[in-house]
Amino acid sequence: MGEWITGAAINVVGSICINFGTNLLKLGHNQRERQALDTDDSEDKTFSKKSVTQYQSWRIGVAIFSFGNILNFISFGYAAQSLLAALGSIQFVSNVFFAYLMLNEVVTRRIVLATSFIVVGNGFLVAFGNHQSVIYTSEQLLRNYGGRVYLTYCFILLCIVAVHHAIYRRGRQLTVSRGEDPGSVWRMLLPYTYAVVSGAVGSHSVLFAKSLSVLLRSTLEGENQLDGLFTYLVFFLFAGTASFWMARLNDGLALFDAILIVPMLQIVWTFFSIFTGFIYFEEYRVFGRFRAAMFGVGVLALFVGMSLLAPQAPQLGSKADPSGSSTKTENESETELAPLISNAILRGMTYWFLLSILVFMRQPFR
Repeated sequence: MGEWITGAAINVVGSICINFGTNLLKLGHNQRERQALDTDDSEDKTFSKKSVTQYQSWRIGVAIFSFGNILNFISFGYAAQSLLAALGSIQFVSNVFFAYLMLNEVVTRRIVLATSFIVVGNGFLVAFGNHQSVIYTSEQLLRNYGGRVYLTYCFILLCIVAVHHAIYRRGRQLTVSRGEDPGSVWRMLLPYTYAVVSGAVGSHSVLFAKSLSVLLRSTLEGENQLDGLFTYLVFFLFAGTASFWMARLNDGLALFDAILIVPMLQIVWTFFSIFTGFIYFEEYRVFGRFRAAMFGVGVLALFVGMSLLAPQAPQLGSKADPSGSSTKTENESETELAPLISNAILRGMTYWFLLSILVFMRQPFR
């Protein structure tokens, strides 16, 4: 019982470090921008051309961010994937404090409400989540990867990815043909389908990270798991899916408004990370009906909290820009869709998760 608590504690500390490092990175960029603005009218342009890597806050942020990811990687060797993937939402809670203290951002009542949902959701997850800490060998992990349930899940996942990617490509073609005006329906579908494809594939990096963490833990405890090709195959799969996720995240920020795509990506990534752990490690087998329902309540509370954290649309006319009025109007109309899109994806993930819980509840539990 103590091992899953250790894993959860390490994961929470790692998640807070990741968020702290992220805010330090943002602080470094802000300092660079302020220094560039201060010297914009002067003859000395040295500071405006200064690389962000030269700022101490940025360098410290990289170190803390990396340390947090190492802690999260270690934590997967001690606790269930479904529990740890959901606990990663603690970053949203810590971000409220770090953004307020370091970046002087305003904390609204909506943010406090969203944070409360996330805290309550994490409480349910810790109380009713999977508390097992199973040590797997490479043979056992390989057997799980070849299991009928997991392969069926992967086939369904590939179908989901193929369908959503086809819809996304169709929407992009219409966007080009209509001169960057795809219509309100496609403005909702484009970021949604993009997020589903990104999360469905990218969340597998969590599964491969947990597999690697378990193998390394077994090796450190005396059972060498590094003498076969399987461990290195998992490593390359982890590197590939993690790189895919980071690339899609960066491209998504370039393609869509951050207030649209970031909550979507986080919700989809969390959902698929939990669900993949359920399927691959068969973590649902430890759940009784009541416990499964309470765990589902915790996950839904997380999704509601993440959805509420999507920033609100600015008031029309609040940002005047005589030189780019048409662009501003387009951005404002897209921003106004943020609550609709967040609610749509929240409902979709909610219905899917509840349906899965009902299916599992009809199976015999031990």
